[in-house]
Amino acid sequence: MKFLLVALSGLLMGLTTAPFSAFYLAWFALIPLWLLTVSDNNHYAKNKSLFRKNFINKKTLFAFVWGFAYHGFSLFWITGIHPMTWMGVPWIFSLLIALFCWLFITIWGAILVTVWSIIFRLFIGIKETGTKNKLWIDNNLLQAFTRVVFGVAIWCLLELLWNQGALWWTSLSYTQSPNNLIILQLTKLSGYSTLTAAIVGINGLLAESILIYNRNKKQYLSLILAALIGMISLHLWGFYLYKQPLGDNVNKGIKVGIIQGNIPNTIKLYPEGWRKAIEGYTKGYEKLSDQKVDLIITPETALPFDLDYIMRNSSFYQAILEQQVPVILGAFGSRNTSYTNSLFMITKTGNIISRFDKVKLVPLGEYIPFETILGKLIDRLSPLDSHLVAGKTHQKFNTPFGQAITGICYESAFSEHFRRQTNAGGQFIITASNNAHYSEIMPAQHHAQDVIRAVETDRWMARATNTGYSAIVNPKGDTLWISEINSYQLHQGEIYPRNTQTLYVKWGDWLTIILSIIAGGLWLIKLILW
Repeated sequence: MKFLLVALSGLLMGLTTAPFSAFYLAWFALIPLWLLTVSDNNHYAKNKSLFRKNFINKKTLFAFVWGFAYHGFSLFWITGIHPMTWMGVPWIFSLLIALFCWLFITIWGAILVTVWSIIFRLFIGIKETGTKNKLWIDNNLLQAFTRVVFGVAIWCLLELLWNQGALWWTSLSYTQSPNNLIILQLTKLSGYSTLTAAIVGINGLLAESILIYNRNKKQYLSLILAALIGMISLHLWGFYLYKQPLGDNVNKGIKVGIIQGNIPNTIKLYPEGWRKAIEGYTKGYEKLSDQKVDLIITPETALPFDLDYIMRNSSFYQAILEQQVPVILGAFGSRNTSYTNSLFMITKTGNIISRFDKVKLVPLGEYIPFETILGKLIDRLSPLDSHLVAGKTHQKFNTPFGQAITGICYESAFSEHFRRQTNAGGQFIITASNNAHYSEIMPAQHHAQDVIRAVETDRWMARATNTGYSAIVNPKGDTLWISEINSYQLHQGEIYPRNTQTLYVKWGDWLTIILSIIAGGLWLIKLILW
């Protein structure tokens, strides 16, 4: 019964993500896991080893089940890569690859929750007398607040560590995007960790109130009141930030044109797709040029060729020379004997003044981690004949309208990627994605990720995707326009360069560092007092 409860609560957390967007569930969906992690912590026999107390027990499995349910539900869209018969992959092998990818990334997310549970239990396993100490507050209540602080700190720290790796998508923070714009404003303070801390903290206070209910009704009410005050205060703070005027100079607006080419992956890398891409993007470029836009933006690998080939042979490049409107083009670049997934800034005269190579490549999609081992099992999912190689971390993408902050597809999940470019002088965000071959869930979540990135950095954003959702987003996270899914669309909108710097842009994820220091101090204090 307990396993069913924890699995259902993980699924409820999954329902908070786009496009379901039941974001309010996030504020209590973690309570069952917290209760099962904390309750009856001292029932172990004294002769059991520390390893068996904290690693091999039901509590560890509870955490894994919750994490598997949350991450597995949220990321089930990954199985949309099946079938890959259009790539020459046999149907059954395609299914196995899809399931492997889903299980791999789901288990990786579940491990985060499991590690949180283990470390959390190591902390609360320190002897607790339940008596009053010399401090001004009853021990039970002090222990409850202490556990909440530590639980929040370790979750934020683990998300920070996972964010440094190659597999990352399902931070608790993105459960609030794009519909809870009020609370999203708090990401300006310390990035996505601000929301993760808030969600875990409120869940922790509510769970602790349940644990303490039978022991002390007054303390129970104190914790409930603390959770309510915290929830209301956070949203009021966010509302205050949301109502601040943008203060953009209307004379410096950039009229951007977005082309959503809608080229299915099943034909994209074959002659039919090449013809359709060149025709569609050339036609779109000419129409937007006639509408007097300042800059045209195309999606990730809009023209799936090497740039040199495009400049020598395509009608698209000839249209640039004739219409003379700058364009950000998604195409393949070359580096030695390998390819890069790149964006190129082509001026109105046809010159390349800037290039951005994708830094965060998709594991199992654009490259194989531990390829000498895994490559023998699943080969390479990328249809390219050569390897994709990652771009360098510290790239700058200059445009005729100022320095842009750029992200290609998967990079939208990595906030530090955008913070670093903003801190280096980036004035507006351009993201380019493919998003084809998946259900509507994936592009909806992708849009939600980009909305957080716009708010964190306080920047206008233009999103160009192949199949949806392309969009214009302002620095408050408002989506001013969003495309339809799986359709060819052209749109013109306006974005504005900005030079503001949020606390997050200046100092990074300072909240997690402070919480970790406080948690370490509380651990020492607890050792001394209890």
